[in-house]
Amino acid sequence: MNQERSQSGQPIYRHNERKREFEYATANELTLTAITNHVEKHIGVIDNVFHEIVSDLIHLDILIVNPTKERNYYTLVTCGMSNLPMNVPEGAENFKFAELMLCLPSNWNLSQESINIEENYWPIRWLKELARLPHEYETWLYHAHTVPNGDPAQPFASNTSFSGMILALPTIVEDVNSFFTLRLPNDTEVHFFSLIPLFKEEMDLKLKSGAEALFEKLEKSGVNEMIDITRKNVAKKRFLFF
Repeated sequence: MNQERSQSGQPIYRHNERKREFEYATANELTLTAITNHVEKHIGVIDNVFHEIVSDLIHLDILIVNPTKERNYYTLVTCGMSNLPMNVPEGAENFKFAELMLCLPSNWNLSQESINIEENYWPIRWLKELARLPHEYETWLYHAHTVPNGDPAQPFASNTSFSGMILALPTIVEDVNSFFTLRLPNDTEVHFFSLIPLFKEEMDLKLKSGAEALFEKLEKSGVNEMIDITRKNVAKKRFLFF
């Protein structure tokens, strides 16, 4: 009854500072193998992995598929978010397990040295932070959920004005339905959502008019999980001068 809602009628969740203790986690070999095979089947050979040394709640790796002639961009996919179920609402029991992905231009610097620089690292940071968010705060992430960078939202880094993320359905695979759902040997279904970085005005549009209005504008402008820090803000009003 007291649920905070946006102008469009969608619920708004505010997460308080985490209180649970550090919980050491190790890799789930079953999940690791299944997700690796799934990514290589639908996207391409995994060329590199950002491994975690010490893991809290879930052991979270980032699988990296390097650019090719056919796919001239990096594809990054989380592996480990689905090691624990999310706290989904009634009716969404089939969406307890998820992984996240995004794509980076082929000239994005992903060397070990460069990712110490926030201007290069922020997409990876957000993959990791959002993969942990449901488990840290006992909540869930799903299609069209948006997460701002703070309240009020602040830019991710000095090289971008993006200040939030929205979950969407992947578009960079030929068979989206087959890629979106991975059924593990134990019959658990893992769903793969893409991340699209947003400007503050785009998040405001979603709060005011709903996700459908935002997705319509993003699609019209060709915006998807391929990060383009030079793209236009689809919700920013433009004025004509005569």
